[in-house]
Amino acid sequence: MRLILSLVGLGLLLAACDTGTEERNAVASTRTVQRPYQALPPGTVARGTAARQAALEPPGPEPTPQLLARGEERFRVFCSPCHGISGRGDGTVVSRGFAPPPSYHEERLRGLTPEQIVQVITHGKGRMFPYADRVPPEERWAIAHHVKRLQERDADAPEASEAGTP
Repeated sequence: MRLILSLVGLGLLLAACDTGTEERNAVASTRTVQRPYQALPPGTVARGTAARQAALEPPGPEPTPQLLARGEERFRVFCSPCHGISGRGDGTVVSRGFAPPPSYHEERLRGLTPEQIVQVITHGKGRMFPYADRVPPEERWAIAHHVKRLQERDADAPEASEAGTP
């Protein structure tokens, strides 16, 4: 009997609680508020744009061992599917029927500066689409320095055709 009285009393207390719905604003949080289109003032720049632009300015960061390690790791994630681990244009997508990208070891690409490589990563070129929305500016520099290191390693190594000849 005591249990029944306790439950009835609890039910009366809960029924008397105020839900606060009478004080809500006229617009609920689930309702869409439509406002007329207002053009942005001329010269308006998205927040953070200046910092991103400054991070892309040449000459970029110095190629430290930490930066080169980060560049190699980011290269494997973003670039190796097409360009291959060694940068010869023999990535996994090529084995699945896609056209191979140019090798980083071609003479015309050896002449690229890190700044030019960063620009290609940012804006894309040819069939390569831009990676500006996927790779932050600091990592673009790291990738560019890693590509230059790949090119230097290849220049230091004897050519495959020369190595096989007596």
